[in-house]
Amino acid sequence: MLWGVGACDPLAAIVVLTEALAGDPLVTDLAPAVRPGRGSVTGSDVLVVAGYLIASVLLYAGLWRDLDRGYLVASDQDQNLFEWLFAAQAHALQHGGPLLFSDLQNAPLGVNLMANTALPALAVPLAPVTLALGPTATWTLVLTGGLAGTATAWYWLFSRHVVTSRAAAALGAGFCGFAPPVISHAKAHPNFVVAFLLPVIVIWLVRLPSAARPVLHGVGLGLLVTLQVLIGEEILLIAVTATAPFVIGLAVARRRVPRTVVVGLGTGGVVACALLAYPLWWQFFGQQSYRNIDHGPRGNPLAAFGARPSQSVGGLFSETSPHLAMNPTEENAYLGWGLVVLVAVLAVWLRHDLVARMAATTAGVAAVLSLGAEVTVDGRPTGVPGPWALLSELPLFESVLESRMALAAVPAVGCLLALATQRVLDLRSDRRLVTVSARAAWSVALVAVLLPLVPIPFETVSRAPTPAFFTSGEWRRFADPGRTIVPAPLPRPGRAEALRWQVDAGMGFALPQGYFVGPWGEDRVGGYGAAPRPSSALLDAVATTGAAPAVTDADRAAMADDLRFWRADAVVLADGPRQRELHATLSELLGPGRRATDAWVWDVRGVTRPAP
Repeated sequence: MLWGVGACDPLAAIVVLTEALAGDPLVTDLAPAVRPGRGSVTGSDVLVVAGYLIASVLLYAGLWRDLDRGYLVASDQDQNLFEWLFAAQAHALQHGGPLLFSDLQNAPLGVNLMANTALPALAVPLAPVTLALGPTATWTLVLTGGLAGTATAWYWLFSRHVVTSRAAAALGAGFCGFAPPVISHAKAHPNFVVAFLLPVIVIWLVRLPSAARPVLHGVGLGLLVTLQVLIGEEILLIAVTATAPFVIGLAVARRRVPRTVVVGLGTGGVVACALLAYPLWWQFFGQQSYRNIDHGPRGNPLAAFGARPSQSVGGLFSETSPHLAMNPTEENAYLGWGLVVLVAVLAVWLRHDLVARMAATTAGVAAVLSLGAEVTVDGRPTGVPGPWALLSELPLFESVLESRMALAAVPAVGCLLALATQRVLDLRSDRRLVTVSARAAWSVALVAVLLPLVPIPFETVSRAPTPAFFTSGEWRRFADPGRTIVPAPLPRPGRAEALRWQVDAGMGFALPQGYFVGPWGEDRVGGYGAAPRPSSALLDAVATTGAAPAVTDADRAAMADDLRFWRADAVVLADGPRQRELHATLSELLGPGRRATDAWVWDVRGVTRPAP
């Protein structure tokens, strides 16, 4: 789970850095004027975009074939989480509830949705899809559209402002949308997959100095930044941080700031801060907000940059290195040594091109920062401090997984590939053989380094059906509106299937605990899930070990206290692993239960709401 970062800080950085660029004479190289006719859509553009969309659909083909029960294996419990987030916000819209808070998880305390990755800028407009077709359809649509849309947006930026060749732009943008680090997150993290607004923001900034209506242009910029914050705050902070050193270097030589830039950026800042004032206040100071998350050291080992990604063609034929990443959804640096070497060569070859220098610098800064506070090689510390140590204790940065800084290198590498391809295509020589040979050599190099990185379709399975106790409405006999049903064992980050049960039951009851990020303790440090209570820890131990403990009177008293805290009306045990041991333990704690459709139920209203 990602902790959100403040929006006005990245926006302020964008304002300062763009003002610096706008006054530098070299900015004309960075943002070339759009040539006549380059803004119109051509048949080539349509084919490129169609190719991106087809590729995205093929990657998620398993989900598209089963929009009811399809589940991405590598997502672990994240698919259950994001589907719940989509469903909770759709439910709030349907019933007039708050959009930034939900009491359907973590009863009775609730969950601060703005402090979690709720993606309200997507969840709210897609609520009709969620309500009509279910959250799996929304999940599938967001992921598929995120990959294709991000590649398309980079293609528009490259083809209109960086290179003239549609083929070169398509290659670079294709890498931006489908690079291994992106595909790694595409298994589980839509807030990193849906990044199409970042290149749009760049285009808006590039066009700002020549804007005929700077105020209106600034309003558009403010809206774009607002939407990006409400989709993915962390990726915006990562992008600004990685590009800052190069742009600050250019800012030293600035001459003057055009009036259009001052007006546009000022307007954009006012609009974004006004629109985000309440969401950000709620995120950092509202109910169930938290101060930061302490992930511990999570830098990329140097060896990770040369590793083969697991979700790739190369991963099918050669050994991958899962130990170099936190998990399969965090392969943030897996590019392969071939591409790493090629990028280094391109950085030297294209060093006289300002855009190439910016891309190479951004890639280098992102890679170095992603190493963490201490450089490691193959998981072994070297004792060499990394630059991240200078940022790790700063507000906002203290909650960022530093390995994710490598994500900023992806569009930088895509830009270098596009520029190099354009340079090769532009070769002119009296000796035609030389030109043909150079283009052939470049094609071979691209195939050699990029083919092993081509992603393969995600493995998808059909999840176990939701118990009929929930889908049939039988649960209504045992829980009143606004009250809680306690699944046994209780939901937590590593076991969140009950979130789907709640969705399939129409969100009619609350759940204790769950999968979210919330405050732990008086110092409000963020933690995953809820701090376990005695009875939840007991049931979790039974589900994990399969050993039914000797239940004491103290255990029964703790269970009664916990049920009252959770405002529970019923405890439910569905068919599944360790059912016999869990049933025996619950019977010792609460007395005999009763069978209702396909679940065991303990009606605890007599414990939590005794008669007067």
